[in-house]
Amino acid sequence: MVSGKEMATWCRDLLRTVENEIRKVIVGMNEVVEGVLVALAAGGHVLLEGVPGLGKTMLVRTLAQALNLKFSRIQFTPDLMPADITGTDVLTETESGERTFVFRPGPIFANIILADEINRATPKTQSALLEAMQEFAVTVGGKRYILEPPFWVMATQNPIEMEGTYPLPEAQVDRFFFKLLVPYPSLSELREIVDRTTGAELPYASPVASKDELLKLQRIVRDVPIAEPVRDYALKIVLATHPHSEMAPPDVNRYVRYGASPRAGQTLLLAGKVYALLDERYNVSREDIKKAVKPALRHRIILNYEAEADQITTDMLLERVVEHVERTEREPIAV
Repeated sequence: MVSGKEMATWCRDLLRTVENEIRKVIVGMNEVVEGVLVALAAGGHVLLEGVPGLGKTMLVRTLAQALNLKFSRIQFTPDLMPADITGTDVLTETESGERTFVFRPGPIFANIILADEINRATPKTQSALLEAMQEFAVTVGGKRYILEPPFWVMATQNPIEMEGTYPLPEAQVDRFFFKLLVPYPSLSELREIVDRTTGAELPYASPVASKDELLKLQRIVRDVPIAEPVRDYALKIVLATHPHSEMAPPDVNRYVRYGASPRAGQTLLLAGKVYALLDERYNVSREDIKKAVKPALRHRIILNYEAEADQITTDMLLERVVEHVERTEREPIAV
């Protein structure tokens, strides 16, 4: 019988091995790399937001190399059609001369999908990802095709160039496990980047994990126990993002139109379990939940115009939400 401690150690060693391999190519982005690995272990999709040239595409490609998984890149453009993603039925002629329709799979049939500049495609095309992200299957010509696990969508978008883009529907944004903000490198990191990429040999990540190990990792994550007070702490944070709920702080009532969905609670708990394993623990603490709050909730809260006028961001509000929940737990609100 394998103990919880042994399973936690195995998970931590596997994730750190993958991280070290990624570091051979990717410089800096510590929180982003860790966030991608947390979502990977939990089986969730990731939305990477940052200006062009920061290495978002390189990070996803390097991850696929380190995991030895089938990788597919889809460059989203205004003229991209849903069939360009899912695949389509093609009329072909058999050896006997008969004509028949044969399904030709699209690039969605891979393990890691890079949806590059996802907000450049039309909503009709963006919606082609919805079923795949949630159901791990696509439907073409009335027939359902199952996607082989493991399956992750890593999407990128540019936050500053809005001309010719289509904002993602809220239903699709909510299906991303994490939204990670890719920062600009520091001077020392920029030196390392140009040194690695302007020499005779370019860095390359080697396979360090197998598909079976990744599926085992996902099963272990879901088996990690979580105490009732820690679970309720995560759920109170979700409820506190809803304006006019009894848990909401004044700033949420003032600046938020819609709070986070129940899927946000699922994300906080699963991410908390992975953070616990990364710390070689087989139990979840409140600190694990707090680490996941911003990447798990920043894309699930809709602010109003007053927040934009006052230059209030979702990350600022989430900090206040956590402070409010912890304060009210120490001093319960009278009902």
